[in-house]
Parts: sequence; C-alpha cells; structure tokens
Amino acid sequence: MKILDSYIRRNVIATTLTVLVVLLAIFSFFSFLDELEDLGHGGYGLPQVVLVVLLRLPGLAYQLFPIAALLGALIGLGGMMERSEIAVIRCAGVSRERVVWSVMKAGLVVVALAMFIGEVVFPPSEGQARELRALASSDRSSSSSEHGFWARDGNAYINIREILPGERFRDIRILEFDDGNKLLRSTRAESAVVRDGKWQLEKLGQTDFTGDTPVARTLDSASWDSLLDPDLIGLVAINPGTLSSLDLFRYVRFVESNGQSAERWKHALWVKLGYPLAAAVMVYLAIPLVLGATRSVSAGRRILLGALIGLGFHVMNETSRHLGLVVGMPPALSALGPTLLLFAIALFLNRRAQ
Repeated sequence: MKILDSYIRRNVIATTLTVLVVLLAIFSFFSFLDELEDLGHGGYGLPQVVLVVLLRLPGLAYQLFPIAALLGALIGLGGMMERSEIAVIRCAGVSRERVVWSVMKAGLVVVALAMFIGEVVFPPSEGQARELRALASSDRSSSSSEHGFWARDGNAYINIREILPGERFRDIRILEFDDGNKLLRSTRAESAVVRDGKWQLEKLGQTDFTGDTPVARTLDSASWDSLLDPDLIGLVAINPGTLSSLDLFRYVRFVESNGQSAERWKHALWVKLGYPLAAAVMVYLAIPLVLGATRSVSAGRRILLGALIGLGFHVMNETSRHLGLVVGMPPALSALGPTLLLFAIALFLNRRAQ
C-alpha cells in the first residue's frame, strides 16, 4: 500500500504544482500589467515593478491553491483513469475507500504546503513588496528602525513608535522645521487614527518655538492633514489579509481587550484558515468527478469543469466574505460558508458513487 500511496501522491502533487505554476504565470502577467500603470512615478522603474510582482507571488499562490488543487487532482487522477491504472488497482483488490484515502493523503501534503506558504512565506514577502512599491513610487522618504517608523515630507519629520490594526497608531512625534532647519513646532500625540486621509490626534502636547519663548499647550484631540500619501499610509497600516494566523489571533484579542469590535479581524482570521481547508475539499471533490466518470471523458473536459467550479467557488467566496461584513454574519460562517457547501456537495457525490 505504501507503493500505491506514493504513486498516487506523486501524480496528484506533481499535477497540482504544474497547474499552480501555470496559474501563477497567467495571474502574475496581469499583475505586471497593472503595476506598469505606475511606472515612472518617483523611483518606480521596471526593476522595481518586476521585483514587486515576484514578491507578491507567494500571496497569489496561497489564494490560488484551492483551484490548483482541484485542477491538479482532476488531471492527475484523470490521467490514471485514462491509462486504466485505477481499474487495475481496483482489480487487484484495493477498495474504493482505500483509493480515496490515498488521494486524500496527497491532499494533506497540498494543505501543508499551502499553510507553510500562507503562514511563513506570504506575510513577510507581501510586506516587503508593499514597502518597496510605496517607497519607490513616492517622492517622500521613510525608514523603519528599532525606534519606530520614520517618514519625511518636506520640512516635517514624523516618528510612529507603535502601529496598531485599522490604521491606528500610538506614540506619534511630529517635528516641523523651516527652510533654515530651525525647529518651528514639536508635537507628541498619545494615539492617532486615519479617517478619509486625515489624521485625528488624541491626547497631544505641542510646543511652539516660533516666538521669543517656547509656548507649550495640551489638547484632547486635533485634526491634522496627513503628511503621508495613501501608499505610505498603506505601508505603516496593517492589512489583515497579509498577517499570519497567529498575528491575527493576537490582534483579535488585543482589539477585544480594548472593548472594540474585532469582527473585521475575526473574519480575516477565518479567511486565512479557510484557504488550506478549501484546498483539501477541492481534492476530495475531484475524486467522485473522476472515479464516477467514464474513461471517455477527455482531459479538456475535466480542465473546463475544474475551471468552472473554481471560478464559481471564487465568486461565492468573495460574495460571502463581503456580504458577511455588510450584514453582520458570524465571521466563521461568512468565511467558511462556500467551503462547507462545497464539502457537502463532495460528500454527497462520494456517497452516491459508493
């Protein structure tokens, strides 16, 4: 049985990875075309465009894993069906349930690979791509260090010590200078939030050096025009979709501990967990679609069927995700609903095939 498991695993995993590479080539090409629209902005040249597209490949691969798993299983098992290998295996006394288990073992390897990319490779890679794109396409300069995030816009310098979810920040310092590098104003805010491109500073102290003597004052809150363009704001603000599951879980606990709504972060967490689960369900769905069909079904028909199912799943997944946020559905239900529906269909087809 180890030989059988190994053979089926090689077939399914090899075709899945092949399909994934093809899908990555197609989607990264369109991503490259999108990035070309900003070519020439600031220092955003062709080498930066290519590097940004390459850095975003892990995130793209993570999102495409369910579709690649379905197409890979359909093509891999379909090839074995066309070569009568499945029939030979069954005639050798191997039960259908044992064949299904061998296929699902291969599916578990695909799930493990998807989780590794989504949890380990994708978050830092996407962060580097976002930072490279933001800094290269902007005339402003910025840097990150152990003392927080620094940005410069004209004669103003901004230091953000702590970045929180939802475009919220803590411990902000703003130093404003004149053309002769004389300090005009120093501002320190305990926290800030960005709304519609405006910074709302909370609990701030400000010292004005424009007069003969410094003038200090404190304010509960103040509105401040953002010195950071939208790209740089996107750089320092945390995008929940680019975080690992562990980081999302920590943010959910942090937001809830402050008495705020964590629905957005819970939903992002369930979406993150849903992609590997969807890949496993796709492999399970491919089994009855192949074993329940005749040998005369061509590879082209299987690919078309897999593409239609994958496209339908993607549409349902995106619709459910946005609808869940709008109507207030439970995050687990809105994020995993399409996957659970697909699993129910796969379970029904497998039981009927038996």
